Amino acid sequence: MTYCVGILLKEGIVMASDSRTHAGVDNFAQFCKMSVFEREGDRAIVLLSSGNLAGTQAVISILKQRATANDGKPNVWSVRTMFDFVTVVSDAIRDVGNRDRPHLERNDLKFDASFIIGGQIKGEAPRLFRTYAEGNFVEAGTGTQFFQTGEAKYGKPIIDRVINADTSLADASKCVLVSFDSTMRSNLSVAMPIDLVQYENGQLKLVHRRRFDAGDPDFAALSREWSEGVRSVFRKLPDVRW
Repeated sequence: MTYCVGILLKEGIVMASDSRTHAGVDNFAQFCKMSVFEREGDRAIVLLSSGNLAGTQAVISILKQRATANDGKPNVWSVRTMFDFVTVVSDAIRDVGNRDRPHLERNDLKFDASFIIGGQIKGEAPRLFRTYAEGNFVEAGTGTQFFQTGEAKYGKPIIDRVINADTSLADASKCVLVSFDSTMRSNLSVAMPIDLVQYENGQLKLVHRRRFDAGDPDFAALSREWSEGVRSVFRKLPDVRW
């Protein structure tokens, strides 16, 4: 399992992913689920992957290989809009799915590779998308400020209460980390390290990018203060009247 989240704001985008994968309770591993395609001054795009690890890794590898093919076909470096970028990703998802799905289904397995894709290409505003294993996708906008994949249910209530279009990037980053803290407390299939990106409109490069490893003092302080704050507010709630 995994947990990934991307939030679209007026100021920019915040994205984060955990690093735990598992194939059973005794087979845990650690893989970075954040991929970056960045060319300073031209584009800064982040992909967060969830689903079958073999499938998502194959998609990323195909994107990188096609980017160096020089065959005139659209690729992650040549496309001029985020929509076209996500279309290139979707094409790669379908190609991997068409190759792997029949073999997986013969063993009662499902092809599952989805992505949250956010960033900016010069000439347009930042945009945020979510792709699905079938290769289709949706875009964030008014009324849909964020996307989650994986183990989303524990972190969603926090984001729902805090985030709106006017939320600052700094507050959104804190909110995302709190959502990860809550998720990890309730589900062992999500775990650190956490990769976090905070992208401001017009930068066209990733200035604020950080990994929070296990035992990170800043994350520990945020977790501790959030827990203490929740308990403090809870104690101030009015008693039930009988």
